[in-house]
Amino acid sequence: MANITKEDALNYHAGKRPGKIEVIPTKPYYTQTDLSLAYSPGVAEPCLEIQNNPQDAYKYTDKGNLVAVISNGTAVLGLGDIGAVAGKPVMEGKGLLFKIYGGIDVFDIEVDEKDPAKFVEAVKAIAPTFGGINLEDIKAPECFEIERRLKEELDIPVMHDDQHGTAIISGAGLLNALEVNGKDIAEVKVVVNGAGAAAISCARLYIALGVKKENIVMLDSKGVISVERKNLTPEKIEFATERTDIHTLAEAVDGADVFLGLSKGNVLSKEMVRSMAKDPIVFALANPVPEITYEEAMESRPDVLMSTGRSDYPNQINNVIGFPYIFRGALDTAATAINEEMKLAAVRAIADLAKQPVPEIVNKVYHVSKLKFGREYFIPKPVDPRLLTEVSAAVAKAAIESGVARKTITDWDAYKEHLLEFMGRESKLTQQLHDAARTRRQRVVFAEGTHPSMLKAAVIAKEEGICHPILLGNDERIAKLAAELGLSLDGVEVVNLRHDREMERRTRYSHILAEKRQREGYTLDEAHDKMFERNYFGMMMVETGEADACITGLYTKYSNTIKVAKEVIGLQEGFGHFGTMHILNSKKGTLFIADTLINRRLDTDTLVDIARLSEKTVRFFNHEPVMAMVSYSNFGSDQGGSAGHVHEAVERLQNEYPDWLIDGEMQVNIAVNSELRDTKYPFSRLKGREVNTLIFPCLNSANSSYKLLQSLSSDVEVIGPIQMGLNKPIHFIDFESSVQDILNVTAVAALDAMANNSRR
Repeated sequence: MANITKEDALNYHAGKRPGKIEVIPTKPYYTQTDLSLAYSPGVAEPCLEIQNNPQDAYKYTDKGNLVAVISNGTAVLGLGDIGAVAGKPVMEGKGLLFKIYGGIDVFDIEVDEKDPAKFVEAVKAIAPTFGGINLEDIKAPECFEIERRLKEELDIPVMHDDQHGTAIISGAGLLNALEVNGKDIAEVKVVVNGAGAAAISCARLYIALGVKKENIVMLDSKGVISVERKNLTPEKIEFATERTDIHTLAEAVDGADVFLGLSKGNVLSKEMVRSMAKDPIVFALANPVPEITYEEAMESRPDVLMSTGRSDYPNQINNVIGFPYIFRGALDTAATAINEEMKLAAVRAIADLAKQPVPEIVNKVYHVSKLKFGREYFIPKPVDPRLLTEVSAAVAKAAIESGVARKTITDWDAYKEHLLEFMGRESKLTQQLHDAARTRRQRVVFAEGTHPSMLKAAVIAKEEGICHPILLGNDERIAKLAAELGLSLDGVEVVNLRHDREMERRTRYSHILAEKRQREGYTLDEAHDKMFERNYFGMMMVETGEADACITGLYTKYSNTIKVAKEVIGLQEGFGHFGTMHILNSKKGTLFIADTLINRRLDTDTLVDIARLSEKTVRFFNHEPVMAMVSYSNFGSDQGGSAGHVHEAVERLQNEYPDWLIDGEMQVNIAVNSELRDTKYPFSRLKGREVNTLIFPCLNSANSSYKLLQSLSSDVEVIGPIQMGLNKPIHFIDFESSVQDILNVTAVAALDAMANNSRR
């Protein structure tokens, strides 16, 4: 996991604007008419409609997409009872996750009240505001009574995620792990270490899935919970075992099939795991330190099926796989509750997803991902884009079939399409890129290793499993800079290309480059001099296969970097040019823009190459290219200058590729407004299609356009520049690139390297 310092965390939460969430308008507010509609006098009309029919609140307000995340701060993460206001950052964080994964609006509400009855009354009083209530970080046993009463007394969905979220995700994991090891759920023996809210809920759900109650042994801090014990809470009595021959965890797990840990770190030993039955299932979910580490469990015996709560190991049990989509389905049916049927539907939908082919772009296009159902993958990744549609729809169906829905959905394909449009089809594109890169870590050279941003990006890329980083630069300077920045270089390779120990490699690289370019005036001496430059050396590492990709550009002018790339790597066969693309991602969709970096002025031949490269690149990112070649004129209205080049390029491309969805030249507004384009120019090859790729006539227009769009909205996610057309993965950044920008390009470079290696 990434090394998060106290300073990093505090700076993140303070930032330019304190906190992590905000409220934004969803209706126009620019004119006096807008304001009159939004407030007085127009607001009176929906008020009267709701007075006559309270359910119209779902029609005229945000109630149907608004969830309260409510806590009293008595059981905050691993921090315990820190108080209501101290828990607010966690509740804001939960609101952030609701929004980015499920598109659900959240008010976080911290209630300074520990008395369950008074807490319930406070929540009931504000409940009319919301379409659902997510209870969070409330200690046991009070949380059981609070949730029970609110579910009984309110007509909106109420769920304590600490209980049911963990239960649902681990339940899906249990079903799939049992399928992998071939055991019958009705026969397995389960040990639950921990007796808090999550543990009780997990045990109850496991029984609903088919585990026999008499096969469950639960432990708390005092040992096995048995009928011999006195002064047990009602929840513990429910799971008190009749067995009197076991008292400790070691005795309980002996011969057990399943261990579920919801307790504290390092309480399950290797010896205990070895004592379990064949093909044991170990869910060690204590955070941040599990009951047994992944490495120790694997060392103890090779047949263990392992899950933790951590993202840096396989089969992470993460509540974000569930709660955004469970509430999404409940809200979309205006459900009065989240009942057992809906929870079980979520369990089965999540379990089923893990058995389907993984939809990551590399897996789909180049078939290089090894993620497939089995011991290392029986729980979907949190960034799996199908969770939104599949789990939400499953929960919504269960709400309707179980009779708690006030709104019926009949066209499920249309519902799923609505969810995709509502969220933006690729609302988590960056996360998907990073997750795909982790499936097969590539060796990525960071050419400017002494730059703080590049150093940070390389270390984070290593910690997050995006790649195996190789830093070029003076090793002493890099070590000193890392120490100053509080970064660990463990696992990061540092290559000082000027060091004597690299002499053999410099000499070898020199001969290769000189031979490659001998008919272009290169001499061996000149090639040898080049090997003292980081870009030549780094790109030669890729050319020789000693690295898979290279990132450069923070210090170097593009003109020099481009020259080096052409000399060392060369262009793909069949192309006379290469270029770059930026991806702009927002709720309105994903837009690909080229050429944003390389070619200053594009003649007809260059435009044709850029369009051909763009078509390949857009498909690489799992989109069907719908390409508009833009200019200041429309379809030949001006055939001089750059517009003429675009016009000629379109004609050539349409003749050579009659099946391509490409047209132009056209103005940008005509390209992106399909209704206007189809009305004015019904003959267009793009009729009825939404453009997702813009090819610009020059570097000025392409570069300015993507930067303008980026600066106008914080909601626009920008990825790039993405290199198109070189023989091997050399990717560029610029001096303005942030650490996150470099990480994103690194993920793209890693995927590019996977594809390149698969072709060899």
